[in-house]
Amino acid sequence: MNTSTICQNTKAALPDLLLDPAASTSAAAREHMDACPGCREEFQQLQATFALLDAWEAPEPSPYFDQKLAVLLREAQNEPPAGWFERLRSRMMFNTGRQFRPALAGALALVLLVGGGTFADLSLGHHPATPQVSATVNDLRIMDTNDQAFQTMDQLMQDENAPADTNTATPPAS
Repeated sequence: MNTSTICQNTKAALPDLLLDPAASTSAAAREHMDACPGCREEFQQLQATFALLDAWEAPEPSPYFDQKLAVLLREAQNEPPAGWFERLRSRMMFNTGRQFRPALAGALALVLLVGGGTFADLSLGHHPATPQVSATVNDLRIMDTNDQAFQTMDQLMQDENAPADTNTATPPAS
């Protein structure tokens, strides 16, 4: 393994070495620090920084801090409301977007309804039109029905008169 790669791995393990020196991953970093003066120096600087942070105490706020904060809050509440665009911009920049969820849900529902309705109309409502029958075809059908009726009547009449009338001509079948 390259020396610079080992140094990078050791530097990445330095915070773990400071927080948990007994960890198994810290042993390899400790061995490398014994041989590498650069990594050892960085470890010592990190130890010094942690020692300073342990000794640091947060300053106490001034006795007037609460009063000044309350005055600033009242002034902010009493300011005239900003314009519509400014309020929208501040909401977009500083809010989590929770108040836009109902509007977004409504818009999504509208899109689904329009899209689903359009798809349903395209897929279900597209039936081929029934073919239109022309008047001539209807007339031919009526004539054919009438012709069949005449033939049936002629056959009935021939059956009744068959023995007596043998010269009756039958109409030609169409």
